[in-house]
Amino acid sequence: MDAPRISLVCTVRDEADNIADLIDSMLAQSLPPDEIVVNDCQSRDATPQIVAGYIAAGAPIRLVRGGDNIPSGRNNAIRHARGAIIACTDAGLRLDRHWLERITAPIRSGDADVVGGFFRPAPRSLFELALGATNYRDVEEIDPARFLPFGKSCAFRREAWERVGGYPEWANHCEDVVFALALRRHGFRFAFAPDALVFFRPRSSLAAFARQYYFYARGDGVAGLWTGRHLIRYTTYTAATILALASWRHPWMLALIAAGGAAYVHKPLWRLHRRAPALSGADLIRAVILIPIIRLVGDGAKMVGYPAGVIQRFRSASLRAAVAGYGKEGLQQHHLSDQRHPGA
Repeated sequence: MDAPRISLVCTVRDEADNIADLIDSMLAQSLPPDEIVVNDCQSRDATPQIVAGYIAAGAPIRLVRGGDNIPSGRNNAIRHARGAIIACTDAGLRLDRHWLERITAPIRSGDADVVGGFFRPAPRSLFELALGATNYRDVEEIDPARFLPFGKSCAFRREAWERVGGYPEWANHCEDVVFALALRRHGFRFAFAPDALVFFRPRSSLAAFARQYYFYARGDGVAGLWTGRHLIRYTTYTAATILALASWRHPWMLALIAAGGAAYVHKPLWRLHRRAPALSGADLIRAVILIPIIRLVGDGAKMVGYPAGVIQRFRSASLRAAVAGYGKEGLQQHHLSDQRHPGA
């Protein structure tokens, strides 16, 4: 029996400063894909011209155009792909040389329908190092049974994508989590490939990080994801504020706040030590100071973003219907999308 064809897909927009790194890593895979499909999503810079340059040089890439956000761009790329196995990644990162081989192995062996790979920060500054240690776990911290694949490092059978109706195009953020949860509800078999690695650069400033986490949380609110987690965050900060205000009368409460703060930054400090054991004393102090600041800014952005997403969903009957209906109608819901975002 012939091996199933593998299509490696991604969607890009205004990635002229990093698209070459991604494509070079695609072309250097130990298991070459049968095709690479790059979807350009309304780029205003030289991204499509750079991709076209690789095609002109003989690279096995097809450039298509369509979509107005990440999920619609991904869907357009997959519609144009010919493979029975789809491997998905994103711009702004670099694939390990063995990524495609390892992330498709459980599917090629018949042991899984959906595979999640892992990702590793590749910081270029002290701030990015501290951010990576604060927000991105090491593989030893992952429970494979609960891990949900991210769009930047995943593979799946094409039939699974078809069954749930593709990525949810109403979700401007968190679309990969919504997609993975729909696949799980349909009973598809999941596997975790911790050694299928992609390397990415964390956000380079507090402002960029806050914006990222605001939109992540707004996406949660739109999709109705992780309500319990968000409520715990509001409750924790409310309790900490009450304790802080009451501590002038009861100084012992400061000990509770200090203990909570230590627990709050314990894991990031542990990761920082593992990832950068040779930091100078001055840099170590700066990184340790940055970690609680990053935590506070990230939580603040989430606490603002989540209700914004909830309000957005409840203001739109069509959005509520799309959220409630996702994954129940298969590819029928994308027929209009096919006409609205034709490939080129």
